[in-house]
Amino acid sequence: MKKIALIVSIAIVAIIFAFSCKTGKDSTTDKFNEQLVRDSYRIMFFNTENLFDTIDNPDTRDDEFTPQGAKFWTGYRYNTKLSNLSKVIIGAGGWELPQIVALSEVENRKVVEDLIKKTPLRNSDYNIIHKESPDARGIDVALMYRKKYFSPISETFIPVKYPSHIGSGTTRDILYVKGMTNRNDTLHIFVNHWPSRWGGQMETEEKRIFVAGLVKHTTDSIFKTDKNANIVIVGDLNDYPTDKSLIQGLKTETEFDNIKSNKLYNLSFYLQEVKKLGTHKFHGQWGILDQVIVSGALLDTSYTLHTTKDDAHIYNPDFMLMPDEGYTGKQVFRTYVGYKYQGGYSDHLPTYIDLNWK
Repeated sequence: MKKIALIVSIAIVAIIFAFSCKTGKDSTTDKFNEQLVRDSYRIMFFNTENLFDTIDNPDTRDDEFTPQGAKFWTGYRYNTKLSNLSKVIIGAGGWELPQIVALSEVENRKVVEDLIKKTPLRNSDYNIIHKESPDARGIDVALMYRKKYFSPISETFIPVKYPSHIGSGTTRDILYVKGMTNRNDTLHIFVNHWPSRWGGQMETEEKRIFVAGLVKHTTDSIFKTDKNANIVIVGDLNDYPTDKSLIQGLKTETEFDNIKSNKLYNLSFYLQEVKKLGTHKFHGQWGILDQVIVSGALLDTSYTLHTTKDDAHIYNPDFMLMPDEGYTGKQVFRTYVGYKYQGGYSDHLPTYIDLNWK
């Protein structure tokens, strides 16, 4: 009953949002808008877990996600997936949709368009930034942004080309978007999906350290121009906040005393090591692969736009969880377990951060 109540409450939020999007000067819409707009700016990241359409792409390894494939990926299952993902985004927004939603594991632009157009998000004002990446599986990163809150100035897809001593293979581009908020603050946003641990954590670690170095090189260039730059780095990094790719590659700070504007601070370290939270469960252990990292300037509460380590969150409602029969407690309610269809949401919990205005 508790799970049903939560799903119903989210549906109500969707209905309210849909109503609030209908314009008309003489309607009650303006009153709803006044009540629903928060005093903060929410940026969400969500690994969608294989958001594929049902059409075979001969250039990628997406065969199992077709109606004839090993997972019998039908139109019904695809539309159920879209509906489930929209529930998560609406739920994570609370009383207003997140201003920015970063996504990973999306097959192409069309699946992101379908996520917006074929679900309760259809009445939203989300725009899309996306580009096909060279990933062999055909999965990419993307950014959805509400155009009345965020105006992109530039978008860059940073390619990942491994040096010969690291190895071969392809992976997702890093998406870097520079833009302006509706209150004229400049934001630098990085969306990541770093190389997987397939083949072993130690065996693949150098690849993630290399990608971390690419992000660090770009943030260093930003800091040279503006040491007080507002930088937000989100993504499924396939490493934990204590791993080398974060500490040595990206050089993230994990202590929150004596903040320096031109350093990067890993808020997910605080969530994992202090609050004991996780976004992904592996062999019965929760940990945070889906991370939120910010520049020190954003942690200075004297600035107009700012945040704190307590403004970073993991969205973990009951409807995204199920009993963990192999271990204890709960686990994420995912779409598939192996080739068994469950009809869930994702194998990762989403994260989000609120940026506050003075």
